[in-house]
Amino acid sequence: MKRLGILFVISAPSGAGKSTICSSLRQTPDTVYAVSCTTRTPRAGETDGEDYHFMEATDFQRRIGAGDFLEYARVHDHYYGTLRQSIVDTLRAGTDVLVDIDVQGAKTIRKSTDPFISDSLVDIFIMPPSLEELRHRLEKRGTESAGQIDFRLTNAAAEMKCWREYKYTIISGSMEEDLTKFRAITRAERYLSRRIISLEG
Repeated sequence: MKRLGILFVISAPSGAGKSTICSSLRQTPDTVYAVSCTTRTPRAGETDGEDYHFMEATDFQRRIGAGDFLEYARVHDHYYGTLRQSIVDTLRAGTDVLVDIDVQGAKTIRKSTDPFISDSLVDIFIMPPSLEELRHRLEKRGTESAGQIDFRLTNAAAEMKCWREYKYTIISGSMEEDLTKFRAITRAERYLSRRIISLEG
């Protein structure tokens, strides 16, 4: 007997703690982080195949036409997307896949007509305790201007309305609390009987 992999989709407003969870899980052997594709140019310090798969726009569009993407979107004149086949192969091999994606991308995956994807999917929303706390976190990290923070908070307010669409919602606390809650979800999902397949004839 063996277990099929689980497609963990995680979404959260910027500053809600999603990156910390993903960074911690990327260091574990039982979860593969799905590296997205993009047509934008690499930023300083980014590595192809680790941060993103960097593609030419023509190649990206060709792969859209071929139906290669599980989901994709055009953001600020650049395409972003998640390749389907590598995820399916990993799940069939019994390894879990983590996809870090926004609410629109999660909605696209949720609407997939592929029953294998639907059966594998576990979507999780990280909910900040309040917009005030989210502002505090964004200001504390000191990487954005006041205008950029206001823009992110406007987007966050819209994203937070989508929490009911997800199977699980984690109310964000400390980094350790969020990771503990996320791991509790992964443990429970891994023990579901329907995920186990028999290798007997």
